[in-house]
Amino acid sequence: MTEALRAVAFAAVALGGVLAWVALDAARLDAAAPQRLVAELRLAQMAALLLALTSGIYVGTAVAAESLAGVGWDVALAVGFFVIAAIVTTWDPRAALTAMALAFAAHAGVDLLHTTDVLPAAVAPRWYVTGCAIYDILVGALCYLPVLRR
Repeated sequence: MTEALRAVAFAAVALGGVLAWVALDAARLDAAAPQRLVAELRLAQMAALLLALTSGIYVGTAVAAESLAGVGWDVALAVGFFVIAAIVTTWDPRAALTAMALAFAAHAGVDLLHTTDVLPAAVAPRWYVTGCAIYDILVGALCYLPVLRR
């Protein structure tokens, strides 16, 4: 196991664990309780930060692989996800969580485009883009959990 894989795995577990804890906490609260709204708002904000972080990684990989054709698309998509993350923090928590779930699903799709050479495959190791796609789906599901439990 490489150092990069260990570090990414640790970060994914730590960040995903905190997000899961907040999501489960929000889902267990009574739907009419004011605390539920606060918990959903916190979850939406945390998810937005995580989306910005995971999207921003492709900016770094694009800079590292600047000579590859198509890396500009990675930067453009990362900026688009950052805009989504910034905007949803101003929305009603339920709408924000739904949007975050969809954004993470879309980000998983972008990850998988790196495995099909639609986007440059050489910007990141295959284990990273595949793992990131799975992670995005799990995080998106966590975002949507409190919405389902209404």
